[in-house]
Amino acid sequence: IMIKNTRKGTITDYYGFFSFVAKKNDEIVFSAVGFKPVIYKIPDTITQDRYSLIQALSPDTVLLSETVIYPWPSPEQFKNAFINIEIPDDEYRIAEKNLTRAEMKDRFENYKMDANLNYKYATEIKNSRLYYAGQLPPNNLLNPIAWSKFIEAWRNGDFKRK
Repeated sequence: IMIKNTRKGTITDYYGFFSFVAKKNDEIVFSAVGFKPVIYKIPDTITQDRYSLIQALSPDTVLLSETVIYPWPSPEQFKNAFINIEIPDDEYRIAEKNLTRAEMKDRFENYKMDANLNYKYATEIKNSRLYYAGQLPPNNLLNPIAWSKFIEAWRNGDFKRK
């Protein structure tokens, strides 16, 4: 969701809720993969600081016919080339070493999150902040289920020092 001709905008949460600052007469562009974009102009007759709207998007699906790409002239030649492939011994040994259990465990424990996971984490935090913008996030202080789990853990001795 963007304000037209600017770099201002936001993304929605899982349910499609969003919140951001815009002015009267701004044109809001709603777009999503697989849907036709919609432009909505904020009316200049607004008298309050907040404005709510429900914007439905229409599906925009393009069905492409199947395309089969063969790097060999025929499937039989591909099958023959695949079966008779010779993997260089040094690369095979490197692949074996990289797939040992100890190496995989070491990589799992010592490698940091990659750019994709960092982006996903940052986006989830931003979405959470936007979802609760202008209000307090939920508090489990009065949640009876959370209290029952706490009391059960206390009785089980989960909080004792070891």
